[in-house]
Amino acid sequence: MAGISTHVLDSLTGRPGAGMRIDFSTRDKDGNWKLVKSMTTNADGRTDQPVLAADAAAVGEYELNFYIADYYERTGARLADPMFVDRIVPLRFAIFDAKQHYHVPMLCTPWSCATYRGS
Repeated sequence: MAGISTHVLDSLTGRPGAGMRIDFSTRDKDGNWKLVKSMTTNADGRTDQPVLAADAAAVGEYELNFYIADYYERTGARLADPMFVDRIVPLRFAIFDAKQHYHVPMLCTPWSCATYRGS
């Protein structure tokens, strides 16, 4: 299985980050970012469809923008004003082998975020 997938874990509560908006963009040959689609995580903190299907995977640069502040505002979490973590957290990465699967999870709180290449 190739392509890109993601999920969000709310490390503040230890639960899936349900209802978080994520924008997916690609970098074109001129170096500009082009929005491909916007998604919202489901009750399990995952997108219902792959971020990028296996048959569309290609070597290149990609970006996921996680709307962390909007998510926490909807949950009623007490936030600093302004929030410590930026309202939208961009995550840029590259596909170097289009035959491999790239799982890009986001673990977040209002004060931190982390990611890794998952399986």
